[in-house]
Amino acid sequence: MYIWFFICTLGAIATIPIHFLSVEHLKLQGRYGKEKGTKIGDILGLISGWGFFIFWIGIWISPQPRFSIPILQNLSVSVPTADFSIPMLHLIIFISFLTLGAWLAINGVKQTTLKTAETHRTEKIVTKGVYSIVRHPQYLGGLLAHVGISFLLSASYSLLSTPLMGVLIFLISKKEEKELIREFGKEYEDYKKKVPMLITKAHAL
Repeated sequence: MYIWFFICTLGAIATIPIHFLSVEHLKLQGRYGKEKGTKIGDILGLISGWGFFIFWIGIWISPQPRFSIPILQNLSVSVPTADFSIPMLHLIIFISFLTLGAWLAINGVKQTTLKTAETHRTEKIVTKGVYSIVRHPQYLGGLLAHVGISFLLSASYSLLSTPLMGVLIFLISKKEEKELIREFGKEYEDYKKKVPMLITKAHAL
């Protein structure tokens, strides 16, 4: 019954090496030339980025045990087209986490462009807006949305996978920053000293 959950989890993990390779822009350009190396990096970025996202969706919606927080259990919202009801507390948590996560992610994409988000290749260091709060707002937004959606669907394995998804996002962020330091040097190192990677103080939001 739970095979799809484990397949999607392994699939998300399997995209990480491809992502790592996609952000090695200087290495790819040195090996294949600037134009070809850039194209290869962009293709690998698209494969790893969309692959990770698709498998992440699979983690949310795959068959798995359901849970319910024993608070406000008598209050729920029924889904008319499905034999499914959402506990009111779960819905409140979902809206809270998804709203904040979407705000971070959407603004992150707007400030760097969709192409940069898809290919993991940036032309300049952005330090304003949400990038003055955390260095990886899109990844933090994704993780917050993950928690919210897990509550919406009452998906226990998905919620329990949150630490694993956090570790994967941390590893991706560390690798990207290693390559950004190679490309932008002191400019990015100075930015790192001023802005946290993923965890920030609540008042900064």
